[in-house]
Amino acid sequence: MKINWGTGIVITIVAFIAFIMYFVVTMSTDHTYSHDLVTEKYYQKELQFQDEIDAIKNLNELKSKVTVQRSETGLKIQLPEDFKNKNIEGNVFLYRPSNKQLDFDIPISTSNTYLLVPEQRLVDGRWNIIVFWTFENKPYLFKKEIVY
Repeated sequence: MKINWGTGIVITIVAFIAFIMYFVVTMSTDHTYSHDLVTEKYYQKELQFQDEIDAIKNLNELKSKVTVQRSETGLKIQLPEDFKNKNIEGNVFLYRPSNKQLDFDIPISTSNTYLLVPEQRLVDGRWNIIVFWTFENKPYLFKKEIVY
């Protein structure tokens, strides 16, 4: 059987399309290639972006800053001294980009200006820390990326 150049082009195109279809089906059904979104409510969060900018601006106006230190017992997050013994409300969100099952939230207690995250909750690797609190209806936001 003799194959002319027109038949060769058709066979090549069909083989290429078959390869691409195999690749797409394999990547979309294999669970090892699953990637989660940062948040499920992406567009709602985007609408609140100006509020985040204002809260970061409020944080930058403070005299003392938020510090994050690694200690033997875990991760110590120190709030500014301006809020010592004040009635603040907020939480600390630790986000693990590689695995959303490791994400967790910790409420801020008003008794101390620091929060200790136990070492058992933190797996080695990259973490995004988001500290959000309000004091006298004024929001404050601190974001930092660390490698633990």
